[in-house]
Amino acid sequence: MASHDLSSLPPELIDGLGVRSAWPVSGGDIAWAYRLDTADGPLFLKWRPDASPGLFQREAAGLQALRAHSGELCVPEVLRESASGLVLEWIESGPSSSTTEADLGRGLAALHRTTNPSFGGLDGVSAGYLGSAQVDLTPTADWPEFFVERRVRPLIDRGIAEGAVPAEARSLIDRLAPRAAELCGPPEPPALVHGDLWAGNRMVGAGSGASGPDGRGADGRGTGGRNWLIDPAAHWAHREIDLAMMTLFGGFGPDGFAAYDEAFPLAEGWRERLRWYQLPPLLVHAILFGDGYGAEALAVLRHYAR
Repeated sequence: MASHDLSSLPPELIDGLGVRSAWPVSGGDIAWAYRLDTADGPLFLKWRPDASPGLFQREAAGLQALRAHSGELCVPEVLRESASGLVLEWIESGPSSSTTEADLGRGLAALHRTTNPSFGGLDGVSAGYLGSAQVDLTPTADWPEFFVERRVRPLIDRGIAEGAVPAEARSLIDRLAPRAAELCGPPEPPALVHGDLWAGNRMVGAGSGASGPDGRGADGRGTGGRNWLIDPAAHWAHREIDLAMMTLFGGFGPDGFAAYDEAFPLAEGWRERLRWYQLPPLLVHAILFGDGYGAEALAVLRHYAR
């Protein structure tokens, strides 16, 4: 396979990096992804020329916030940022194990101890993205109100308008809204969350590490066998939303959840709340992909409305 034509890549992102070749790689549904080979080692480019306004800026802000509080977790450094894409340090991926799962649980528990006065966007930003779907992040001190009125209900309304979610969902959320405080569980302080933590947004570093042959990332720490968090929708939220996303599509082992609960014990009934907190990603998937996600979201609403 031949290298991608460098002249077709965004100059504002790659000029001055000494890129010798670019190779397409898998990188999700939102952007094109490339491995950039340079004299100093590989880099990662994600790029979409018609990106929604602020999409990559919000991702960059999320990566930087997570990186500032990552502890034993690794988060790629943002090397270049523009309205159409990002250049990040390259992660060479390796296998997960019971050890890396437990490390992830403890690392995520430590991350979630980072708190803020209000729920919502980083630095008070009022809008963000879950995947490529725009969501309301207007700050508020009321978590149940934030979750129902600024996250679930707007996604239901959009899903119904686009024919992706059955109309019954609106009457169900109307019935459930008065019970939001009960359904959302015991009050907790706003936690810094990844926000889109499915298995594809977590990597385990290979023994050779990240950018460079010495097994160290840009922060100088060894990365072989360590957990990396990528592609965040970071904001301030109830910490259980990350656990809910982790269980929605699978891919995480039980050692991680056990280690998390030991390091930062979860409130009683957290497992019963997981489906409730899976509503936003289910609704977003219904809007973006269809494929029965709208019916699944409706089933969740019916379950809690019984």
